[in-house]
Amino acid sequence: MPRIVLYTIATCAFCMATKNFLKARNLSWRELRVDTDPQAREAMVAATHRTSVPQIVINDVPIGGFDDMMAMNRSGALQPLLSETP
Repeated sequence: MPRIVLYTIATCAFCMATKNFLKARNLSWRELRVDTDPQAREAMVAATHRTSVPQIVINDVPIGGFDDMMAMNRSGALQPLLSETP
């Protein structure tokens, strides 16, 4: 199973859409809420060089946000990452 980290905030529709997408594929993830944890926000910026949410990291590879993940899914680039075990 891939190691997935999601950086989210509570009121983000794209964060929820990301979780629903992953849940529908029976994947699990570690969620770090950047709205309640300043250290998580710092870790997100260090890992992804972005400040928007969600930020998705799969097996230490920053994917970007929900739209980026969907583009990777459409192109076929997401499945190999989801099939890897770190």
